[in-house]
Amino acid sequence: MRLNILPGSVSTRPPTLDPIAAARWARVAPPRSPWLHEEVARRMAERLEWIRLAPSAWAHWEPVRGGLEAQALLEQRYPQAACLLVEPVASRQAAAREALSPAWWKRWGAPRRQFVDSLPDGGVQMLWANMALHTEPDPQALLARWHRALAVDGFLMFSCLGPDTLRELHALYASLGWGPAGPQFTDMHDWGDMLVAGGFAEPVMDMERVTLTWADADRLLAELRELGANLHPARFGALRGCGWEQRLKDELTARLAGSDGRLALTFEIVYGHALRPAARMPVSAESSLSLDDMRRALHGGSRKDKSSGAGN
Repeated sequence: MRLNILPGSVSTRPPTLDPIAAARWARVAPPRSPWLHEEVARRMAERLEWIRLAPSAWAHWEPVRGGLEAQALLEQRYPQAACLLVEPVASRQAAAREALSPAWWKRWGAPRRQFVDSLPDGGVQMLWANMALHTEPDPQALLARWHRALAVDGFLMFSCLGPDTLRELHALYASLGWGPAGPQFTDMHDWGDMLVAGGFAEPVMDMERVTLTWADADRLLAELRELGANLHPARFGALRGCGWEQRLKDELTARLAGSDGRLALTFEIVYGHALRPAARMPVSAESSLSLDDMRRALHGGSRKDKSSGAGN
């Protein structure tokens, strides 16, 4: 899905993402890290090898859903840095505390961690946000929050799902006239445009496609339910019956099974990296110079200006 976002344009929200449903999912999503999110976090951590900047403080955005195992990977890479773990939902902050708080006899020399529900402006040099943007109903507003949280020359690392995600499931639903199977996720080029529009610099975007397989339809559906919900505004608005669920399982088995009998689905993973540059000075439509200033400019500056540069 392309949004054609230009710097300075009005806010553009994902048209196939129901903001009410997305807000509800943000509140009720299970307080655990899906396997796929953990795997994506591991792959994103490998990309830190390309970055020489070493933060003295960094933020882990919603680590429970993003992948708790990444915490140890990042602390190994930046052992001297303090970390702010941002979990605005109380149940998930409790889960993060339980999973990451060391036992009392291990607290001496443990990594410096602080659990918070929001970030101070300019407080960190790196913000790590794994698999969060694709379910955000107002991504430009979230990018603006991340931009404010970063110090000048700090950097953002993020990942999310791309438009080829679950393409087999979308095709199955369309062929059976069942309406959309889920939202159409944003293209990586649009994320790059949004980063620039939001004040970030030097965005680097890349993507990969990952194929996951399951032994049967029950396991496939269980993992999809953990990953997310159907947030499309045109999704089926009533309750489905047991007969429909069995039909879905039968269709998945018939259409997605490979030669080994396992059911396969595609996930497109988008990775992004960008810097927060120093703010540019605004250029006024009008400017004025005093007569003395103009004379100095025309004559190459005052004697004091010239003498102060001698010997440089």
